[in-house]
Amino acid sequence: MKARQRLLLGVDAGQSITKAALYALDGSEVAVARHATEVDSPRPRWAERDMDTVRKHAHSAISDVIARAGPGYEVVGVGICGHNDGLYAVDRHGRPVRPAILALDSRAHQESRRLSHGATGAAALALTGQKPSLVSPASLLSWLREHEPRSYERTRWALFCKDWIRLGLTGEVATDVTDASAAFTGLRTRQWSAPALDLFGLTDAAAKLPPVLGSAQLAGTVNAQAAELTGLAEGTPVITGAHDVDAAAIGIGAATVGAASLVLGTYSINQVLADRPVTDARWQARSFVQPGQWLHMSTSPAGAVCLEWAVRRLGPWTAAGQPGFAEAVAEATTREDAPDAPLFLPFLYGSPHGPDVEGAWLGLRGRHDRGDLLAAVLEGVAFNHRTHVEALREVFDLRGPVRVCGGGARSAGWTQLLADVLALPVEVTSSDEAGARGAAMLAGVGTGQFTDLEQVTERWVRVICGQEPRPSHAPARADRYRRYLAAVEALGPQRPPESR
Repeated sequence: MKARQRLLLGVDAGQSITKAALYALDGSEVAVARHATEVDSPRPRWAERDMDTVRKHAHSAISDVIARAGPGYEVVGVGICGHNDGLYAVDRHGRPVRPAILALDSRAHQESRRLSHGATGAAALALTGQKPSLVSPASLLSWLREHEPRSYERTRWALFCKDWIRLGLTGEVATDVTDASAAFTGLRTRQWSAPALDLFGLTDAAAKLPPVLGSAQLAGTVNAQAAELTGLAEGTPVITGAHDVDAAAIGIGAATVGAASLVLGTYSINQVLADRPVTDARWQARSFVQPGQWLHMSTSPAGAVCLEWAVRRLGPWTAAGQPGFAEAVAEATTREDAPDAPLFLPFLYGSPHGPDVEGAWLGLRGRHDRGDLLAAVLEGVAFNHRTHVEALREVFDLRGPVRVCGGGARSAGWTQLLADVLALPVEVTSSDEAGARGAAMLAGVGTGQFTDLEQVTERWVRVICGQEPRPSHAPARADRYRRYLAAVEALGPQRPPESR
């Protein structure tokens, strides 16, 4: 009987889409499936979703990708990554306490302000590598205890997105070092920190924190119920997994010291890997999947999600009546640069300039059309990336090329815009689903298919496109970026404090 081909499965659970991809051991993609999950906003500032639906869509994506691969394959390892921050609270029976709170949420703005300012914020930065953000587990657990005390009491485990999905596959509770370092781990210890919990007034939350395992460590095996729901064989190894931005860096080959990478996704992700932690309020210094390495992430929820927002309101639409995101990028990137083009501030869900700075189109005239507005959105997102990159560039030697992934990386026009705005060369790899590929690569290491990340990266990752900044565009882009920053400073918060 012919031996079945061995495959690795990577699952990437983002803010709104869960992807599952199967890879052969040579790195070739065998099949991919995607399931969208709607974000609920029952109140101003709230962004959440039903946890059972999250798991159901993950199971469906896995089932679909296995069906698409067809017979003749054997899944020998499963890796999972997911969005960080937020809160997936479960009770002692492993059931949801309440809907998941996503990383687009801002309900905990008062708790974040209290924990991130003054002496507490300075101590948090030194102790954990970051100040608590709006969606930090420190801010959200503080909010939950204050506003939903019954939910807080019922919470047995405070999990992250990938941990909830993995719990459904294996029945085992755990997290990994990359997700754990979102709030409560020591900057150098990679383990839960009692001083950090004390600092945030959350000493009683220590018992709610799951065991911390290595990102490529075996965390359990597929149980009988999950096997029936997904099509995976019972007993298939499942490794712990990682924060999706760490997995994406692995998936595009930006997992060596000094490597810089950007994610054009829901969040604007800008990161540099280093062999020592460097703390600064403008980024988070978090543990990477490998000991002795830290991923310095300068981020904000002002990324490509802005294009999704704009297209759902303005179009274009596909023949099937769906939002035409690819068509929108094509329409926007064919526009000629014009000195009177509108500017866009991409702060629909938050900004790196403070929690109350808001989004806007500026400089609109009657002659501008949808293409002009969409082009401004792409440029505004690129300018926000530049804000983060400029901060990192003050400390780290960023000469490029910078690896780019996410939906926008599929567009040559958008990546060229990014290269022009950043004044850095950018590279795109063959990894269409960088997070899922990175999760599968971790599974390959964790199940012994590869000796280490270096080996699997050499076999699985290749650059397919490079963009150089165009000197002829530099003066105009620099001038527009100055105008963009001036607009951010001049506008500031536009609503009265009681409505923010």
